Amino acid sequence: MPSRTAMEMSVMNEGSLSLASGGVNRIVDQLPDDVEAAVKDLLAVACERDVTLATAESCTGGLLAALLTDVEGCSHVFERGFVTYTEDAKTEMLGVDRQLIDAEGAVSKAVAWAMAEGGLKASEADIVLAVTGFAGEAGPEGEAGLVHLACARRGGSLIHREEHFGNVGRGRIRIQTIRVAIEMMREAMR
Repeated sequence: MPSRTAMEMSVMNEGSLSLASGGVNRIVDQLPDDVEAAVKDLLAVACERDVTLATAESCTGGLLAALLTDVEGCSHVFERGFVTYTEDAKTEMLGVDRQLIDAEGAVSKAVAWAMAEGGLKASEADIVLAVTGFAGEAGPEGEAGLVHLACARRGGSLIHREEHFGNVGRGRIRIQTIRVAIEMMREAMR
């Protein structure tokens, strides 16, 4: 089996992620046009306003961070990204209280808020977007396609969105989540 660095990620059929042997391909080149345009617009506004961005991602696995660093001339507004796929990572990297996770569940409004707030504390960014959800099958206790997003602005407000994308596949859920995340970050810059 080829090593991870020898695998190519491609986004097909509006977000169906697949791995194939070959060189690493730029994800943004294969995004739906509206998502690529929204990323470029978000970064242009961030540059214009000198606003720095960070992400705290679970179900998107760093995809948003990758997109925010993929537009030439604008990536300097991206301060850092946290990929916190496990409960331990959420606790260790973002300071999310384990009791909160146990009480509310890792995929919840409370945990998304705590991730966004933890991202602000652990970074120098002006705005942090946090996402936690089920990007596919959720097991007996969860809902496939349930995603919680929280966006925090330093010295400002915290906004939350709960999305129910349905069991449409991991790639499509991630792409839909990216659309919402970009919209929320734009809203936080107003």
